[in-house]
Amino acid sequence: MSAESTHTTATAEIRALLDRARAAWNRGDGTAYGDCFTEDATDVTFTGTVYRGGQEIGRAHQALFDTFLKGTELHLDVRDIRTHGPATAVVVTRGEVSRKPPRRLGKIATYTLVRTDRRGWRIAAVQKTRRKGLLEAVSFRRRPATRPATTPS
Repeated sequence: MSAESTHTTATAEIRALLDRARAAWNRGDGTAYGDCFTEDATDVTFTGTVYRGGQEIGRAHQALFDTFLKGTELHLDVRDIRTHGPATAVVVTRGEVSRKPPRRLGKIATYTLVRTDRRGWRIAAVQKTRRKGLLEAVSFRRRPATRPATTPS
């Protein structure tokens, strides 16, 4: 298998994993959501809460799905996938959690994924951040050198 076809296969598998995580969220299924993570994963929420391990992530999210996040949907737009060898990838997404389609995707998430022999691709870490567009624009205007050379498509 060529390097290009290996990358294409990995990209498709990674997208499938993120689709599975999103579908679990949208169903309010904490167990299935937690199963998308490794046993020792780290999930840093945009509020700063840190969950560790797929089981804890699933348990905590089930409590959220049953209360604060009941009826919400996870909207994700994969902006960049970079593989680092055959078993590691970094994925940048824009997203939002809402009860109706969002006007814009205001959160950025960076995922570190690993491929395991037994379970395929899983999320080893995710960090979510609320994007501050106005602050970013001011920074770029006042200090143009702060603007990234490229942004994920």
